[in-house]
Amino acid sequence: MSNVKAVLMAGGFGTRIQPLTASVPKPMLPVVNFPMMEHILKKLKRTGIDEVVILLYFKPDVIKNYFKDGSKWGVKIHYVLPDDDYGTAGAVKFAQEFLDTTFMVVSGDLVTDFDFKKIISEHRKKNSKLSIALTSVENPLEFGIVITDENQKIEKFLEKPSWGEVFSDTINTGIYVIEPEILDFIPLKENFDFAKNLFPLLMEKGIDLYGINMEGYWRDVGNPDSYREVHQDILNERLNFEIPGKVVEYPDGKLYLTGDSQIDNSVEIVGNVVIGNNVKLGKGVKLNNVVIGDNVEIGENGKIRNSVLWHDIKIGKNFILDNGVICENNEIGDNVEAKAGLILARNCKIGDLVKIEQDVTIWPDKKIDPASIVNNNIVFGDRYKSSIFEHGSVVGKSNIEFSCDMATKLAEAFATVLPVGAKIATARDKDKSARMLKRSFLGGLLSSGINVVDLGGVPISVLRHEIYTNPEIVGGVYFKQSSVDPFSTEATFFNEHGLRISTNTAKAVEKAFFKEKFRRVDYYQIGKIYENDYAVEIEKYKNAVKETVDFKIITSENFRIAVDMMHGILGEVFPEILTELEIEHITLNSYYDERKLFNLPHLENISKKDMSNIVKSLGLKAGFMLYPNGEKILIITEEGEVLDKIKGLLVVLNLVDIHAKNLNTKLKVFLPVWAPDIVKFENLEITYGKYTDFKLEDLQKYYLVATVEGSFAFTEFVPYRDTMYATLKILEFLNRYKLSLAEISKNIVKFFYKHCEIPCPQIKKGKIMKKFIQEAKGKKHSLVDGVKIWENDTDWILLIPDQYGEFLHLYMQAKNEEIGNKLHKKYEEKIKNWMEN
Repeated sequence: MSNVKAVLMAGGFGTRIQPLTASVPKPMLPVVNFPMMEHILKKLKRTGIDEVVILLYFKPDVIKNYFKDGSKWGVKIHYVLPDDDYGTAGAVKFAQEFLDTTFMVVSGDLVTDFDFKKIISEHRKKNSKLSIALTSVENPLEFGIVITDENQKIEKFLEKPSWGEVFSDTINTGIYVIEPEILDFIPLKENFDFAKNLFPLLMEKGIDLYGINMEGYWRDVGNPDSYREVHQDILNERLNFEIPGKVVEYPDGKLYLTGDSQIDNSVEIVGNVVIGNNVKLGKGVKLNNVVIGDNVEIGENGKIRNSVLWHDIKIGKNFILDNGVICENNEIGDNVEAKAGLILARNCKIGDLVKIEQDVTIWPDKKIDPASIVNNNIVFGDRYKSSIFEHGSVVGKSNIEFSCDMATKLAEAFATVLPVGAKIATARDKDKSARMLKRSFLGGLLSSGINVVDLGGVPISVLRHEIYTNPEIVGGVYFKQSSVDPFSTEATFFNEHGLRISTNTAKAVEKAFFKEKFRRVDYYQIGKIYENDYAVEIEKYKNAVKETVDFKIITSENFRIAVDMMHGILGEVFPEILTELEIEHITLNSYYDERKLFNLPHLENISKKDMSNIVKSLGLKAGFMLYPNGEKILIITEEGEVLDKIKGLLVVLNLVDIHAKNLNTKLKVFLPVWAPDIVKFENLEITYGKYTDFKLEDLQKYYLVATVEGSFAFTEFVPYRDTMYATLKILEFLNRYKLSLAEISKNIVKFFYKHCEIPCPQIKKGKIMKKFIQEAKGKKHSLVDGVKIWENDTDWILLIPDQYGEFLHLYMQAKNEEIGNKLHKKYEEKIKNWMEN
């Protein structure tokens, strides 16, 4: 149309339609495989407009790189990029140099079949300076309402009214025809909006604005629901829209092909289906009103209806999807089912057998473990696990993955495995996230009829001791800052003995959590909180320690030690115990410091150096680093050697061995199957077993239960690890038998020991383990936990698939480093070959 230009508004952030706009600006969202704005550009060209100004702001390069100079569409494009967000009219002001004639303003993020020629024609008939295309909608709340007189002159505006303010169903569509002199009323570099500012100003100035009532289809694609709905409207032919592609007729529908694709003869097409270039559809696939982009592969027997798939997607067999949107660069495994409403943002990986409940949104770059049940939106973090528990604990990003809402639901789920009126104990460390989440957790417990003994901020050892010694308490939960990720909170669940809950209990809690089958009790059954005085509980714990350990043996002249509390909550308890036991000590970092705990690896390195120097230079007998919340201890010899985890374990085993010899008895010890066994102990009966789901009666058979991570449980005190008691026990052994840590360390034979993790998809774990078992035939081997193969009397390799992550644990022991490295290389290559073939 001569002497008419167009302005395409393409600067919005697309906030309401996230996460679809995670990688592209909203006008570039694909509608039947082409950017939404491209359809508008083609419509403008058909109207006769061949010069267009595109107003940019958010991700401008994406738009410029796609449309370039516009010659591909037969138009000339000018790009304008304001230096700030100046509102709708303020942005158009920046394009004034190009707008020397009548121009049409159209949003780049709408779909319409309005007759643009009619809008321009009506504008000219009225000799209007500014005309607005109007339409009627059922729900006008999200739009600007307009009233016109009998001559279509606008009398009144109201932006985004409430229902009480609604006076019409006629709305402003955001399509305007404007004469260039109107731009003079718009200030430069000021936030100025068409509806809020310009239109009222023009009416005040006596300039008549006209509305043009349009019939036809108009939709503002403002959120994911409207994005899905506009596709269904197109595919169900509810608007005048030219679906691109070569048409192939099917008995129950039409297939529109816009490229070369591989479609099996058994594929069933129902309704209108659009398929891009390089698409592969397996046998038995059924598509009903679906749009599929380029480079998409769908495995056999997939059933997809009323959905939109973008580009570069790989989907396994037996996929079921209804009313979903799958963005680009996604990989979906076999036998995945997504109920109605899935929004899957870009660059995600969905494992096999995943079930996604209705109306779930998964944000970009997420990984969903196989067999997961996803019933909540996944916004932050990088992973959604098939189980929420790992070894009795729940870990998540504080206030994001592990939110107050999740804490409450988790409490309600935990309560379902307990009887109404049961009593559990809770506590936390000093972290503010742990405090917040524990409070939310308490609310969930109370609503389910559980009574709570709340110990407040105490070490985990104090909580577990209260559970273990108080017969009224049937379980407990401890909240603390994760030692692996300071931005995460960890909640650990305990049974009536202070032991971590079993796998079966964890599964029962997970089942209730995922199905949201929570118990709601009547008013009179709501639980109570018993806020125990934490000072009293700590005193009870200290007295129990003093009654069990032989402190008279520990107390000795010239027996001085150093302890580094590493800014954890143990610093409020352990130095007092040492003082009351009259043990001479130097204490470091006994105060809580949130900043230091946010960089635990750095704190660990500094502490090792400081403790080594202090112990050695001051002639102390020993040093101990107690990690926050009593997770583990590191031992420092009098010569300043910081014992690694393996050497620390062997030193403690030597001490227990000497103690057994002096008692003239054999003491039983339990170690995990991956613990080193090359060093022999004459007076110990060591069982190497599966380190999980312990029962109290099993643990009480052993004098010591230990790991290779620096944690020790002396069952004469409690059946679980307690680093404070373990430290005192080590001191008792050293002083009782006048031993030297340095001498014991020097006498430990050198050997090779290594642990590494090998990435392995969930679906291949079974295959690798089968191959490993076949490898074990004819050799000495064990299947107690994973597969352990002995090459000879000293050298072995152990493979254990991780229960939660997509990787394998590989443990190795050998006589020396050379043999160990060869063993490692040999089996790592085998595993790699098994995985590829």
